[in-house]
Amino acid sequence: MIWQYIIILLILIFLSLVVIKMRRKDFHIEINKLIQCLGGKDNIVDSQINLSRLKVTLKDMSKVNKEGIQKMGAKGIVEIDNELKIILGPNSKQIKRYMTDLK
Repeated sequence: MIWQYIIILLILIFLSLVVIKMRRKDFHIEINKLIQCLGGKDNIVDSQINLSRLKVTLKDMSKVNKEGIQKMGAKGIVEIDNELKIILGPNSKQIKRYMTDLK
């Protein structure tokens, strides 16, 4: 009788892991989309992280697709000269790490 409970528990754990995996976005694809919306990696001069904000210094602001960035889930975008401050949320540190690896 106890074996039946153990088997049911293992099946439930397996199913919950499958559901979690399916809900998770492919993070690298999202980062690549963000970089393309910023005008490509050659357009990015510098990037910094401040809590949930990503601050990006760009060469050419005309290459930026702000609507695309907002569609990706950005909470807000502030443009000052050749800098963009993008409020992204808790994934900002991972985004910065991936952008640094590209350079």
